[in-house]
Amino acid sequence: MQNKNGQTAKRALLVGAGEGAKLLVGELSRSPLPPFLPVCLADDDPMKRGLVLGGAPVAGTTAQIPALCAQYRAEVILLCMPSVEGADRRRILKSCLETGCRIMSMPNLLGLLQERGDLLGSIRQLGIEELLGRPAARPAFGRSAGCVRGKTVLVTGGGGSIGSELCRQLALLGPKRLILLDIYENNAYQVQQELLRRHGGALPLKVVIASVRDYARLEGIFRSQRPQIVFHAAAHKHVPLMEDCPCEAVKNNVGGTLNAARLARLYGAERFLLVSTDKAVHPANVMGATKRLCEMVIQAMGSGGTTVFSAVRFGNVLGSNGSVIPLFEEQIAAGGPVTVTDPDMVRYFMTIPEAVTLLLEAGSMAKNGEIFILDMGQPVRILDLARRMIRLAGFRPEIDIPIRIIGLRPGEKLREQLLLEGERMEPTGCDRVYRASPLRVDPALPERIARLLAAAEQNDETRCRALLREAVAQAEAVQAAAPVPAPCR
Repeated sequence: MQNKNGQTAKRALLVGAGEGAKLLVGELSRSPLPPFLPVCLADDDPMKRGLVLGGAPVAGTTAQIPALCAQYRAEVILLCMPSVEGADRRRILKSCLETGCRIMSMPNLLGLLQERGDLLGSIRQLGIEELLGRPAARPAFGRSAGCVRGKTVLVTGGGGSIGSELCRQLALLGPKRLILLDIYENNAYQVQQELLRRHGGALPLKVVIASVRDYARLEGIFRSQRPQIVFHAAAHKHVPLMEDCPCEAVKNNVGGTLNAARLARLYGAERFLLVSTDKAVHPANVMGATKRLCEMVIQAMGSGGTTVFSAVRFGNVLGSNGSVIPLFEEQIAAGGPVTVTDPDMVRYFMTIPEAVTLLLEAGSMAKNGEIFILDMGQPVRILDLARRMIRLAGFRPEIDIPIRIIGLRPGEKLREQLLLEGERMEPTGCDRVYRASPLRVDPALPERIARLLAAAEQNDETRCRALLREAVAQAEAVQAAAPVPAPCR
């Protein structure tokens, strides 16, 4: 079907025949260039059966979506039910995924009206996060707001996926000053401009370009800014790249964490929180091994002083830099193939905003030297994720878009774990945030880290790998139920 300019409008099935659908149909009828042509609607309300909106009939229920799409030759499914959530929404999405149609969603009407936005321009392709099979956690901000309000807060790696979302959420909690620190100026600039657009002069924001590897530069920042709360998100995280560059991983991850933690203690910060990863559990790669050492540093630093040190460990976040989601999106847009390393690989997933919200809650309840673990829900098979993303884009897996199994990359595991041997998940009172039972820290940790950093500075990759393996193996050998932390000064 062509619109008034002779361009093709996609044949669309609308899910939901309520106010949202009426508004959308009205906007499409008034648009000189309508992108969609409503051909039918699906709604579970029997009173709406037979209703006609803009020439399109309510032809069946949401359970009949696959048959309706075939009967009316729909090319796109438009979800006009932004208020429907939970099990009902997941059931409807499951029906939509059986069709091979592209799935799109209209925004929340109240938010759209408040912002006076463009309805047609706000229609977006459905995000993969909506197919995780569980509702996102929405804890109250009471505890974290009380921890942050009126304080000077530093976020290292503030231009990255997690760091930038930390800055977005911290900006809402009334900090006295928010300091965004990153070595990559492009990301830092983009986040700075976004925060200024949203908050203007109401947010006391300072952006600093610096590396956590540079102790002297970092000390100057701590000395002049005196941060009271430190969120340490700066790290090299890409597993295959760090396998090829172990010295850089050690310098940045281990050395950078040690620098930031020492300075937080030296300049009297109240709290220091490390962003960790499930790859630190029984690490099979350089990146995971460095993050395991970072956790050990935090536990050791928590043995004395007034600064409260803690770490939060979680799995993959959807859409983060270097993650599989953007890669799959690029591959689908290019027509494939979509590359999956192994048909049996599974991973835990969480959205970035949800992970950061829980991270803030965990940091606010920390006592000292604690490691918190986020409940990531059920692990997702990467092959299933690829197939869902292909269907979301309106293609058929293996027919329109091929999937190629390429084998595990260096350092990859089929399954990740959230708990070390001997750790237990203890409830904290906050939904989906758990405290790991404390473990013994290797008494020789400071000496081991000193040797490791010396090897990294000499760019001795062979020795670096050997010392990493030795440090992690020794740490796992001395684990016990009660913490006996070694000072790491």
